[in-house]
Amino acid sequence: MQTLIDGFLKFQQEAFPQRSALFRELADKQAPGALFITCSDSRVVPELLTQQEPGELFVIRNAGNIVPCYGPEPGGVTASVEYAVAALGVADIVVCGHSDCGAMTAIANGHCLDHLPAVAGWLRHADSAKVVNAARSHDSARQRLDDMVRENVVAQLANLKTHPSVALAMRQGRLRLHGWVYDIETGDILALDHSSQRFVSLTDFPLTRAA
Repeated sequence: MQTLIDGFLKFQQEAFPQRSALFRELADKQAPGALFITCSDSRVVPELLTQQEPGELFVIRNAGNIVPCYGPEPGGVTASVEYAVAALGVADIVVCGHSDCGAMTAIANGHCLDHLPAVAGWLRHADSAKVVNAARSHDSARQRLDDMVRENVVAQLANLKTHPSVALAMRQGRLRLHGWVYDIETGDILALDHSSQRFVSLTDFPLTRAA
């Protein structure tokens, strides 16, 4: 805990004064350009990865970067998506998976999660990706996991489209969807290409989007 307190003191003494004008501007409003949905994994830091300042990203984080389909009992993810799209008017949504994902490892390898019933229930929202990935052949355990991470991004983008606010904004041409997979070791990102439905290097194809 002391490291967190020390970090806050450093922020207060060094980082905050450098951005005081920005924080004054943000004190009573926000206008983020994108909604970034990613995993709660401590190694994935959206603002660092995309080099964004405070106020530029609206972020949702949870185990497995999951977006449940829209339903009669909206949860926190659903409410946050709706607020970002309908109230804040974000122009882009990124669903970002990552390498060595614990949630996707559990699914890909069929780990028993009886001791984690809440986690097991949550990961049911990735069942379509699980079924697709299980039907494929894989050269190695690493390849099976990497494929699972990518299939999950595809599945969560499909789930996202069931949300009324997202469907409307897309139909009106004011919302774009992006599917990313971040490699922790190399810092690279693969992005889902909507025409080929394949993941390509975002470095080589920076305009790639999923929908």
